[in-house]
Amino acid sequence: MKKSAFFYIALAGVLWGTSGLFSYWLTPFGFKPVQMTTMRGFVSMVLILPFILIKNPKLLKVPKKEIFFLVGSGVGLFFTAYTYYASMAASSVSTAVILMYTAPVFVLIYSVLFLGEKLNAIKGISVFLMIVGCALVSGIVGGMKFSLAGILFGIAAGISYSAYNIFTKILTMHKVNTLTVTSYNFIIMSIIGLAVSNPIEMVSLTTKNPVAIIPLIVGIGVFTCILPYVFYTLGLRDVPAGTATALGIIEPLSATVFSVAFLGEELTAPLIIGMVLILAAVFALAKQK
Repeated sequence: MKKSAFFYIALAGVLWGTSGLFSYWLTPFGFKPVQMTTMRGFVSMVLILPFILIKNPKLLKVPKKEIFFLVGSGVGLFFTAYTYYASMAASSVSTAVILMYTAPVFVLIYSVLFLGEKLNAIKGISVFLMIVGCALVSGIVGGMKFSLAGILFGIAAGISYSAYNIFTKILTMHKVNTLTVTSYNFIIMSIIGLAVSNPIEMVSLTTKNPVAIIPLIVGIGVFTCILPYVFYTLGLRDVPAGTATALGIIEPLSATVFSVAFLGEELTAPLIIGMVLILAAVFALAKQK
């Protein structure tokens, strides 16, 4: 594995880890999870498309055979972001990001059920550790308060994230340009978001305090979307999807650090133990061939 690929994916993880901060800062202004998701995609699309049109418009041309995978990647990305923000709103940043990292388990389940992959001891133990870890992180066990909605949205984020990983890996294997994949992801996110959210309300909320809100909107697009997804897609070119997911454990670690340092979230013993179990399971699954 190239050192640059490791650096790209690690940096993407740190930047993704700031998502909880932007969500926390935007929520008091009245923005909903689906609107934050729409803003991420729309701002990113507006910023990256002019760059591509000036540099190389041909990047927006893709073979018909790749359209299905591009749509799958974009839809997966939209629902990953939406369910992630919804989980944060219903529970906490730490819970949401750790549950999202159940993605490798869903990739494994899909592989076993539909691709004929064998379930060996390490994979079975990893799934068990993931289930126990989720129970601890969610608060179902350990005496913590828990939100059913937060848990369900978090698991949905994991399923969506696994789909995004699979489709994006296929595109990189087909040698589709990184900027092409990233651009269409943002376009698809914007189309879905504008269709299901309330754009007029978003504009209204923004105009109430533009000095404070506009920098946050630009920031959520640049630091939690454009830069990390470009870096992550670059990294996927040189590492297997499973290894990339394992390296991505930097995101829940950084998100947890940020939430404790800046948002005052509490690190409880069940949360720490659950996080360790889940990340250990992710790492073990990523090492399986």
